[in-house]
Amino acid sequence: MTLQLEHVTKKYKDFTAVDNLNFTIEKGEIFGLIGQNGAGKTTTFRMILDLQETTAGTITWDGKSVNAINRDVLGYLPEERGIFPTMKVEDQLYFFGELRGMKKSQLKKDIDFWISRFELEDRRKDKAETLSKGNQQKVQLIASFIHKPQFLILDEPFSGLDPVNKDLLKDAILLLKEQGTTILFSSHQMDNVEELCDHLCLLKRGVSLFSGSLLDLKKQYGKTRLAVRTEWSTTQLLALEGVKDVREEKEQTVLILEDESFAQSIFEQLSNGKYIEKFSLDYLSLDEIFKDKVGGNIVEV
Repeated sequence: MTLQLEHVTKKYKDFTAVDNLNFTIEKGEIFGLIGQNGAGKTTTFRMILDLQETTAGTITWDGKSVNAINRDVLGYLPEERGIFPTMKVEDQLYFFGELRGMKKSQLKKDIDFWISRFELEDRRKDKAETLSKGNQQKVQLIASFIHKPQFLILDEPFSGLDPVNKDLLKDAILLLKEQGTTILFSSHQMDNVEELCDHLCLLKRGVSLFSGSLLDLKKQYGKTRLAVRTEWSTTQLLALEGVKDVREEKEQTVLILEDESFAQSIFEQLSNGKYIEKFSLDYLSLDEIFKDKVGGNIVEV
């Protein structure tokens, strides 16, 4: 089963939110949709969920139009959270599961499993409004997939989570993938996208700048990120042929090269025939590529 977007466009009067978008997500894949705020990510999610109509183009799941499929095959964690503040954690999960056609007897095992997995055992009888933002986020996440959807959309799932809970969420996403769930998610935190995604689509103002595998995206730039440890100053390094930029990082200096072919001559000059502690040439990180593609800095929401 695949999700396929073909020439999808969404217009609001004179404003085009999504412009001729094309991508395919295969069954059991984790696919990242990334872009700055206002790039069209949430609009795309809502069209996939048939909460908004497309202006043009088609969206299909397993060859059928999304407006003709059983809605229970879909799961959705919206960026705007929506759990009931006065309802107990455990009751919330039963409510959302039964709302999607599951019986209480079917839900118990999975609810117990996920409450334990997300370290909420001692809070299961608490009202949601008494939980921390991170724990509320975990409850809503479980609610989005407790009915075992075939296709799951996660809009900024890592927002508000501390590093420990981010790791719990990553593990959960990978487990769902192992179980065959197809996952589409967005995040402003490029390290999460880089770690989890098989493929991705990069949006800028509704237009796809790239769609494909992360490695293919990195290959467009080549291996131009050179990490070194050297006593040379920034001024000296910038003067080297082929060096576009120099960035000081913890315990190393990073040179951004015009092309990887310059690495050999730079190595010879820095080492001068002697031992050099670190000299590592690699692809740019997704964070660096993102900033280069869309411009500006990544802003957490």
